[in-house]
Amino acid sequence: MINVEAVYWLIGALFIAWASLIARDENHPHRVGASSFWGLLGLCFFYGTWVTAGTAPAWVLGVAVLVLVALAATGRLKHGRARTSSPAERVQSAAKFGNRLFIPALAIPVVTVILVLAAPVLTVGKTPILDPKNTTLVALAIGAIVAAVLAVVLLKPKNKLNPIIESRRILESIGWAALLPQMLSTLGILFTKAGVGTAVGTLATAVMPKGSLIAGVIVYCLGMFIFTILMGNGFAAFPIMTAAIGWPVLVQQFHGNPAIVFAIGMLAGFCGTLCTPMAANFNLVPSALLEMKNKYGVITAQVGTAIPLLVVNTALMYFLAF
Repeated sequence: MINVEAVYWLIGALFIAWASLIARDENHPHRVGASSFWGLLGLCFFYGTWVTAGTAPAWVLGVAVLVLVALAATGRLKHGRARTSSPAERVQSAAKFGNRLFIPALAIPVVTVILVLAAPVLTVGKTPILDPKNTTLVALAIGAIVAAVLAVVLLKPKNKLNPIIESRRILESIGWAALLPQMLSTLGILFTKAGVGTAVGTLATAVMPKGSLIAGVIVYCLGMFIFTILMGNGFAAFPIMTAAIGWPVLVQQFHGNPAIVFAIGMLAGFCGTLCTPMAANFNLVPSALLEMKNKYGVITAQVGTAIPLLVVNTALMYFLAF
């Protein structure tokens, strides 16, 4: 069976491969710091297997995270300038292959969906081939591998390792922000365990007008928006604001429909996603991939949509959930 640990080991191997390329790049401005950062991160993916199995102490990962933070905070991740092609060569290649360039990219969702749908019948004996608990993640990893192979077959680069070399360049362009989604998700769990939601609820109910439904809806939606901006992840903000306002006030006190309240609450949080650099995978990665002069250009373009959409979501919750 292909389980999720195999995916983590593949990711770890990629980080170590990128660290090796950086370490060998004599023109890299901070090759020791950068290779150490990505190499240590790769080793964490391997070590995590034993932590999950309970055969290794988790505090080692905590120390590793602190080392990663120190390396990033001291500016040791300035990226190199390694490229596999010049701008003129990329323009020529785009003209030659045209829309066929989309085939590898489209292969990822297509393969993922096919494998997820076919997973129940993909068995050897009675043992499933794909991990039943993490089918989507395993299928996504297989889809990415298929896409990389298709890209090499289609483009026929002189160096078959170009996917790894180019992905290293993109990774370094993004830098430490590539880890923000994982870090912020963990932060959301810590906030919930620490009772931040309860504390926020106490403060909010103290300032809200008693018995005011519209005030409760506004505080919940605006809180989801603000916490998502701060944490970069609507899923991390959701348990905090739901524990504070969503469940005790909107559902229990005003008898709102839970499905509608929480669904629209998440949409209000996603409005915050459009406005924050903390959501690196949505707002900083595209800027790096497109090599935009303004790395916050994506956010600037989205704010004009996010604010009106937040107002609309707030109105929808008020009129539909109660």
